[in-house]
Amino acid sequence: MVPSVIGADVIDREVINGVLRTHRLVVSTQWGFPKWTQALIGYANLCYASERSEVDPVNKQMILRTHNLTFGNYIAVDEAVKYTPHPDDPTKTLLTQEAVVTVRGVPLTNYMEDLLASKISFNANKVRSLIVKKSLLHICNTLNFLQ
Repeated sequence: MVPSVIGADVIDREVINGVLRTHRLVVSTQWGFPKWTQALIGYANLCYASERSEVDPVNKQMILRTHNLTFGNYIAVDEAVKYTPHPDDPTKTLLTQEAVVTVRGVPLTNYMEDLLASKISFNANKVRSLIVKKSLLHICNTLNFLQ
């Protein structure tokens, strides 16, 4: 888990057509905003997000979708991460990430959207460097263990 994540509660878990689907509530101690944003959107000791995952062992694919709940009236971050086997080398994993950031109802909307998008991109590059040598099977087993 990420160091700032202090908990994750399983809301729902089911297997449909061989695909494990899990909905979790994730609790974090920080969201990575600069301190000056507190004057615009407020402050929260705990930040909550909804995370939905699908692990498909037949197709060797895992999809994670996350949506923030804290500050949702001002900032929406919808992120999707997909892990699939590399088509040419099954010992490698492809990671595809997409994030949509929407800021509304506060000054400096474009600046805040750009700031969040940059942070997401930076964090994605850190993740890629950590998993480049791991197989999808190992990642899925680890995530299942953590859930």
